[in-house]
Amino acid sequence: MQFLKLSLISGAIIGFSASLAVAQTLENPTTAEDLFPAIRQAIPTGVAQTPGTSAQPTVRNRIVRFVNSRGEAVDREGNPIEGRLPQEFITNELRLQAGDIYDPDIVQADLQQLYQLGLWGNVTVSVVEVPDENQVDVIYNVNERAARSFNFGGGINDDVGIYGEVGYRSATIGRLHQRLEVNTQVSLRDVGGRIQFVSPYRYGEDGLGFSFGGFRDRSISNIFDQDVDLPNGDRVRIGRVGGNVNFTRPIGRWYSTVGLNYNRISTRDANWNIARRDERGNPLTWSGTGIDDLYTVSFATRRDWRDNPFDPRSGGILTLATQQSIPIGVGNILQNRLTADYLLYVPTRWVSSEAQNLQPNTLPEMFAFNLQAGTILGDLPPHQAFALGGFNSVRGYGSGDVGSGRSYFLASGEYRFPLFSRVGGVVFADFATDLGSGDTVLGEPANVRDKPGTGMGGGIGLRWRSPFGLVRFDLGISDRGRIYFELGTGQRY
Repeated sequence: MQFLKLSLISGAIIGFSASLAVAQTLENPTTAEDLFPAIRQAIPTGVAQTPGTSAQPTVRNRIVRFVNSRGEAVDREGNPIEGRLPQEFITNELRLQAGDIYDPDIVQADLQQLYQLGLWGNVTVSVVEVPDENQVDVIYNVNERAARSFNFGGGINDDVGIYGEVGYRSATIGRLHQRLEVNTQVSLRDVGGRIQFVSPYRYGEDGLGFSFGGFRDRSISNIFDQDVDLPNGDRVRIGRVGGNVNFTRPIGRWYSTVGLNYNRISTRDANWNIARRDERGNPLTWSGTGIDDLYTVSFATRRDWRDNPFDPRSGGILTLATQQSIPIGVGNILQNRLTADYLLYVPTRWVSSEAQNLQPNTLPEMFAFNLQAGTILGDLPPHQAFALGGFNSVRGYGSGDVGSGRSYFLASGEYRFPLFSRVGGVVFADFATDLGSGDTVLGEPANVRDKPGTGMGGGIGLRWRSPFGLVRFDLGISDRGRIYFELGTGQRY
């Protein structure tokens, strides 16, 4: 399967994503500098104190400086880069105030707040000491995203064949610069898409952030795949249509979201006819009709202590989530879905120097770790099981090829290192297991398809910080001797 997408705005390429999978079988302290290593001008370690004083420095000024995508504060003619948004809009979102004791933890919280607004391509922080005074100037270097953008793309997949995509994003709605995001996918077989309106939490307003949206999409199932198809020989398609409303605000250092969600899931054949059972007579939905309704109340909370969420090089994230269904609609499903996700970034200097890692566009040397776990209590429609394996799970396996279960555990580790400007290498290892829960899923879709339930993969990869964003290439080898070459965008985590 091959997929390629180019996104354009005003005739210039601004985004790129691609996925290419070829399967082969061999036999068939928290100092300021530590907290912000990603910035162009590193925050001085500890920030030097004025001789003869013992107090920590205070903040003289907060300065917002607009920069381009290369981090430069002036254009080619030497003129200062002007921002679209007023500086007051940004400073209202900052906890750090003039006259405060300088605190890197507060600066870190400011970066996290600016990140979740979704208005910036990058934000870094510089600290400038005031000569002969126990004061500092804190500079926020802000690179704005486009106010409005259109994206055009296309590709080919195993479900609908050739398709085209049109996307629109606006971040200029209302005085609070709320966002509208629309994406439409059109093919000869179907039309799908998503729409989302976002009004993020604002520290200056101290109210609730909220979002609402709707979606309609379809895909080849990665749970009902491999050797067991439908009675007519088609592969199982999953259709989803629904909507959601979410409310967000921080509780201390935890960003928390409460949501109301509706999702109608249907199992279908290639002609989009309802499919109730596979060729062996196993049910595909909880109701047995080929359609299930999920009405849920969700809660998620996230603790983020990354040095800089725009370009993390140390720190981590812990996310805890639960989703409780309400037994109404088709299927009367009563379940609770619990998940936990932990990310950790640990800087190291085995093959590179500190100076090299602070260079612009360098992919820093670090270890990155990801632990995930989840379980589902109560009713479990087979299409809602945890699918394990694939590009964002266990590399070296196809999507869902490790198994699908009621519970799961996943562990992944990467060693990332710079090779030269804009290019880095990765050595990785992934592991996942359904904890023996494959036979607790209705119809046992993993067992009847002889999925192992536990799998490991490892390999090497390249990362390129391209003008379109981070491009990712991974070569994974599974413990069953399969090789997958995969191309995409963004880090694995």
